[in-house]
Amino acid sequence: MKNNLLIHLGLAILRIVPSAFMLTHGYPKFQKLISGNMEFANPIGIGQGPSLFLAVLGEFICPILMIIGLKTRWAAIPTTLVMLVAAFRVHAEDPFGTKEKALLFAVVFIVVFLLGPGKYSVDKK
Repeated sequence: MKNNLLIHLGLAILRIVPSAFMLTHGYPKFQKLISGNMEFANPIGIGQGPSLFLAVLGEFICPILMIIGLKTRWAAIPTTLVMLVAAFRVHAEDPFGTKEKALLFAVVFIVVFLLGPGKYSVDKK
């Protein structure tokens, strides 16, 4: 029983804390999007507006879903993809230390995808 409690508590921490950290990156992009300012990088060649929208989805909307534990596995996918784009496209020419944060986030969200939200979530899985 105690082990089960600790596992679910660990899953909640793994899901909530990095998602909250991600919001600090996504909220400014969200403000930019709702203000209509579409000036943004175009790392995958789909245009600035769509790139900004996908960044907001992965760095703001999906982390909110992961914090509350709603559709957690699905929400981890866009966030992981945005972090991989940040690491391998946006920071492709940068040293490893610059890519490291995006890669760490990507690994955490891959683990969240694989393990699910735990019982301390709306999904309760």
